[in-house]
Amino acid sequence: MFKTIFSKLIAIFLLILVVTFTVTYIMLNLFLDDYVTREEAMDLENSSKWVNVFFRNYIDMAQSSKTSADLILDGWLNQLGSETGSIIWIVDENGYMIRSNWDFPQSLKDKYKDKETGYLKIPVGKEFEKLLTKETTATEVGDFDGFFKDPVFAEPEQGDLWLTVGSSYKYSSVNGDDVMVIIYLHTPVPKVKQARNEVLSYFQLSGAAAAFVAVILIYIFSRRVSRPLKQMKKAAARISNGDFEKRLDIKSRDEIGDLAGAFNNMATALQNTEEMRREFIANVSHELRTPMTSIRGFVEGILDGTIPPERQNHYLTIVRDETNRLNRLVNDLLDLAKMESGELKLNIITIDINKLVRRCVVKLETMFIEKNLTVNADFEEENMLVRADSDAIERVLYNLLHNAIKFTQSGGKISIMTRKQRDKVEVTVKDNGIGIEKEELDMIWDRFYKSDKSRSRDKTGTGLGLAIARNIINEHGQNIWAESKAGEGTSFTFTLERAPGEEEKTD
Repeated sequence: MFKTIFSKLIAIFLLILVVTFTVTYIMLNLFLDDYVTREEAMDLENSSKWVNVFFRNYIDMAQSSKTSADLILDGWLNQLGSETGSIIWIVDENGYMIRSNWDFPQSLKDKYKDKETGYLKIPVGKEFEKLLTKETTATEVGDFDGFFKDPVFAEPEQGDLWLTVGSSYKYSSVNGDDVMVIIYLHTPVPKVKQARNEVLSYFQLSGAAAAFVAVILIYIFSRRVSRPLKQMKKAAARISNGDFEKRLDIKSRDEIGDLAGAFNNMATALQNTEEMRREFIANVSHELRTPMTSIRGFVEGILDGTIPPERQNHYLTIVRDETNRLNRLVNDLLDLAKMESGELKLNIITIDINKLVRRCVVKLETMFIEKNLTVNADFEEENMLVRADSDAIERVLYNLLHNAIKFTQSGGKISIMTRKQRDKVEVTVKDNGIGIEKEELDMIWDRFYKSDKSRSRDKTGTGLGLAIARNIINEHGQNIWAESKAGEGTSFTFTLERAPGEEEKTD
C-alpha cells in the first residue's frame, strides 16, 4: 500500500494530525467539562446570595404586608430562575419547602407531602447534611438522592443529572433564636454543558479547516521531499548502467541538499574511478604487450632461423631482461592491489632510519658508480629512531633512490637528508636531474604515469614505484610530497613517526 516515500509521508503526517486532534479534543472535552461545571457552580452560588438578600427583604416586608411580600419574592425568584435557567428552593432546617420558583407537579406533591403538616418536605442528601450545622456551601452533580429520577424530569434536554448548589444562612426568629435556612439552586447538567458543546463545535470546525489546510501543505511538502529523491533514483539508475555524466541540480539548504551534494561527489568519484580503471587497463595492456611482443619476436626469430646462432645469446639475454621486467610488473601490480584493498599488514617496530638509508645506498652502489653519481648523506643526528615497518620503508627509499638515479645525468649529485620536526622525522631524497614540469607534478603518483622525458630515459621501469611509495606512506598515516623545477632537479620528502623517548638534543 505504501510503496513510495511520498505515500508514507502523507500517511505519517495524516496519522500525526489525527492523533494530535483526537488527544486535543479529549483533553479539551475533559477540561471544559470540569471548567464549565465549576463556572456554573460559582454563578449559582452567587445567585444564592441574591436569593438570601431577597429572602431577608421578604421577611422585613412580610411584617407589614405578607401578601405583597409574597408577590415580590415570587417575582424575584421567577426572574432570577429564568436568568440562571435553574430551579430555586428555599427550605428550612427541617426540609420543609418555604418558597420556590417552580410549580411542583401533583405527582411530586403527593410523593413529598408531609402527612402530618401537609407541607412539601424535601429530604436533605448526604452531601448537604453539613448545611444544617453551619453557614456554608455544598455542590453536587447527580440526581439529588433520586429526586430528579422522577419521570417528570425525563425530558431529553434535562435528564437525571443535575448540578445542585446549596447554601445555608442563619436568620433570627421573632423569639430571638437562630433559624437555618437552606437555599438550593438546581440546573440540568446538559444545559451546563451546552457552553462546552458550543466551544467543542467551534473547535471541530476550526480543526476541520486546519486539517484541510494541513493536508494541502503536507501534500506540497511531501512532493518537495520526494521529488529530489526521485531524481536521485533516476540518476542512480543511469549510473548503474555506466552513465557517469548525470548530476543532480538540487540546491536546497538542508539534508536533502547535502545528500544531493554527496551524490554528485560520489558520481564524480565513480567517473574518475571508471576513467582510472580504463586508463589502468590500457596501461597494463600496453606495458604487457610491449615486452611480450619483443619476447615472441625474438623467440620466433631463433626458432625459424632468422636470427643466426652467433646472435642468439644476445637476443636470449634481451628475452631474459624482458621476462624479468614482466615479473616485476606483475609483482608490483599484486603488491599495489593488496595495499589499495587494505590487505597490507605493517609490522611497526622501532628502527634507525639513518641505518636504513645507508643500507639502500649500499644496495644501489653499482648503479651510482656506473653513472658516476655523487651521493651525499646529511643526517641531523647520527641515529634517528622512528616507528615504521622496516621492509616497507626500505622499499620506499629504494624506489625514490632508483628514480633519482634514472633521471639524473652522469656526474650528477643525489642528496639524502633526515631532519626532526616535532614528533616526526622528515626524510628527503633530492637530485639535480632533469626535473618535472609543474603541470605534471600532481600526476606522478598515478599508476603507470610517465612523462615524455621519463619514457625516453626509462625503458625498464614499471611506472608503479611512486604509486607504491605513496600507498606505503599512507598506510603509516604519514605524508609524502614532491617538489621540482624542470631542468634543476627534484626532491621527494616523506614523514615518519618519531619513536617514543626520542628527545631533542640541545647543546
